[in-house]
Amino acid sequence: MKWTSLNDLREKFLAYFESKGHLRLPSFSLVPDHDKSLLLINSGMAPMKKFFTGEVEPPCRRVTTCQKCIRTPDLERVGHTARHGTFFEMLGNFSFGDYFKEDALSFAWEFLTKTLEIPEELLYPSIYENDEEAFRIWTEKIGVPAERITRLGKEDNFWEHGSGPCGPCSEIYFDRGEKYGCGSKDCRPGCDCDRYMEIWNNVFSQFNNDGKGNYTELKQKNIDTGMGLERLACVLQGVNNMFEVDSIRKILDTVCAIAEKKYGENAENDISIRVCTDHAKSAAFMICDGVMPSNEGRGYVLRRLIRRACRHGKLLGINHAFLADLCRVVIAENGGAYPELLAKQDYILKMVSMEEERFDATIDAGLSILSSMIDAAKKAGKREIAGADAFKLYDTFGFPIDLTKEILAEQDLTVEEDSFLSLMDEQRARARAARGNISGWEKSAENLLAGLPKTIFDGYDSFRADNARVLAIIVRDEDGAKRVGEVSEGDCTVVLDKTVLYGESGGQVGDLGTILGDGVLLNVRDTKKTDGIFLHVATVTQGKLRVGDEVCARANIENREAVARNHSAAHLLHAALRRVLGNQVAQAGSLVDAERCRFDFSHFAPLTKKELADVEKIVNDQILAGLPVSVTEMPIEDAQKLGAMALFEDKYGKTVRVVRMGTVSTEFCGGTHVTNTARIGLFKILSETSVAAGIRRIEAVTGRQVLDFLASREALIAESAAVLKAQNAEDLPKRAAALLEELKAMHREVDAISAKLASSKKDALLASARDVSGVKLLTASFEGMTPDVARSLADAIKAEYPDAVACFAAGDATRLTFLAVAGADAVARGAHAGKLVGAVAAVTGGKGGGRPDNAMAGGKDAGKIKEALESADAVLSAQLTK
Repeated sequence: MKWTSLNDLREKFLAYFESKGHLRLPSFSLVPDHDKSLLLINSGMAPMKKFFTGEVEPPCRRVTTCQKCIRTPDLERVGHTARHGTFFEMLGNFSFGDYFKEDALSFAWEFLTKTLEIPEELLYPSIYENDEEAFRIWTEKIGVPAERITRLGKEDNFWEHGSGPCGPCSEIYFDRGEKYGCGSKDCRPGCDCDRYMEIWNNVFSQFNNDGKGNYTELKQKNIDTGMGLERLACVLQGVNNMFEVDSIRKILDTVCAIAEKKYGENAENDISIRVCTDHAKSAAFMICDGVMPSNEGRGYVLRRLIRRACRHGKLLGINHAFLADLCRVVIAENGGAYPELLAKQDYILKMVSMEEERFDATIDAGLSILSSMIDAAKKAGKREIAGADAFKLYDTFGFPIDLTKEILAEQDLTVEEDSFLSLMDEQRARARAARGNISGWEKSAENLLAGLPKTIFDGYDSFRADNARVLAIIVRDEDGAKRVGEVSEGDCTVVLDKTVLYGESGGQVGDLGTILGDGVLLNVRDTKKTDGIFLHVATVTQGKLRVGDEVCARANIENREAVARNHSAAHLLHAALRRVLGNQVAQAGSLVDAERCRFDFSHFAPLTKKELADVEKIVNDQILAGLPVSVTEMPIEDAQKLGAMALFEDKYGKTVRVVRMGTVSTEFCGGTHVTNTARIGLFKILSETSVAAGIRRIEAVTGRQVLDFLASREALIAESAAVLKAQNAEDLPKRAAALLEELKAMHREVDAISAKLASSKKDALLASARDVSGVKLLTASFEGMTPDVARSLADAIKAEYPDAVACFAAGDATRLTFLAVAGADAVARGAHAGKLVGAVAAVTGGKGGGRPDNAMAGGKDAGKIKEALESADAVLSAQLTK
């Protein structure tokens, strides 16, 4: 048995199974592909489910992979033991109706004993207690002595998950030696002690469970195996746990170097060292696969990992950003096997740094306030803190509830979680109310559609549907919505057996149009779609409409073509963004109507003027190129082979619609489009903004709306020239510059007067200074004072009193600025103006930072100025060395 690096072990395994006729597949993304049952891939088999179920034909009947995985159920245990980790790699070989037990077990034994040269006497198989076939293979075919084979029950050696395919398992254990054992004479594989370590699990999927405990043989028997790469490396390298495996140890050693700590000398330090090591690796891989920090779903998992690592870095005495340095080591150690890490290195480092900086601005204040909460609870004899307090830590200081609970657990305290969850629900309800009813169709009314067939949609190639039959009419009165047999006035919703009006979906608004019949006319204001039934939201303008009537449905052609231009432009925009910013850009939402194209996408920073200009130019170049637009329906696996992009959160059937624009864009899409990109006309970006952490939004116009935009800009320029008394548009910049200089001169005069007034307040401020561990702390709010004047006052205090820290709020309700300074002696004691002002501004919903001696931040809620300045005491206290 030779020492082998983790990277070499991975390659040996994959190469071995390639030699046995297996197709080597790259690791699937950590983000499940169209599988909403999982937040993150957590096993080697998880991305293979579609092959096992027959939903997708496997590329080969024999497959081998090394799958990256994330598991977080025991997150709070990571670090506290050397066994637990969130990131791991699972080696696997799979058979989809090809070989079965004998080959699977023979392959496993040969790889371990021949390729890796592990002594046979150190390996102990286990089987399901009733699996005589596996017992005969082990003893008669492979030659393992019967006494070395352990029979285990259903709980340990039978894999099943509810109804569906299931089967017995056969595991292989490695004997680490008596020193790891419990001393019992009955110690054997399956014992709870550390002597026998399971390294390989072979699952024989041979039965179908009907969910009632009845098992029948499967016609196609499958093999699903899994072997933890890190565990195998522990065996080959002779180390006790994964944190001592070579490539992981390099990350751990980097943590120690940054923290100036030695691993193994202090149990509490070791916990934090392991947390930082594991979480940095998980974060790097998750970001690489497109996960972004957020407050929901897998983004919340990433945020928890990064912020938990930040907190443990603080416990190690690391008072600066360090996670990017760890991620560099992660990328260097794993980039050979996962080249996407190298390709996205800059993006990964930028993203983790931004999240770390965001939390670093508030962590000191949050930890200090939580410490005060803990002290207050203990003095009052309480065993928990209020849910409202935990919510404040989450809402104001960005503390995930799990982090708060973990810190409290270290003090034998808990949180009143019910009230916390109630406050979270209230916050979500407010957010939903702010968004409004975006669907336009109440879910409670869906029972009105019971029994109706799905609508036949013929609108991709036509704007008119003749001989359509009215299946249902829905109206609303004081008692709510109800189905009626006829309608002769007012608003209604009409269901037809077929239509050409597109129902709102996929980010595209519903069509406008008309419904015409014998003496009846309805104006369709919107078209919705629910469960395949199209709902025509209409107003009767003439005659009477009855259920059963034969009518003609017409789409508004001008409106439809305008929407199609914007929808096709959204596809080109998506492709251009990926070309300019990188392939990590992913669509996060869209809205296309006749007036505009709105596109949300994942990105960590505002686009620069050059990036926006480049994106706009690329889109217009592709419009001018006159690229053909083709639409094809095909099996989903064929679409995936084409590289068609899809939204991860959308669920697709076995047949999908693929829209291609030349060779620049290929996407799954059910919307309406132009037939050639030239028909888009022109493309103009109007704005680029942030809509959430890590999500940007571009709004743009096409076609006639570009001409309307240019006309409005020309009118605005002419009006501005008239107001500023410029002779013409060309003189406008010169005239504006002259007026600005006059305005600056007046501001200088005002600032000079304000500075004299502010200087007169210095003595009063010093008299009200508070002593915080031997440092003078001055806080004040100056309504109407400009930031520059407030800074002059703060700088004067810093220069005259080196042991002072000042934090001021300046401005008004429309513009709020916080600034902080720290004298030289205060900085030497640990005061950091940048972190102080960031934490104070965060109370008002703002952010900012800067140097240890001088910093500024923007605020938002002026009503919280008093609360914000009061928090400065706790923040400064946490910074100062005693």
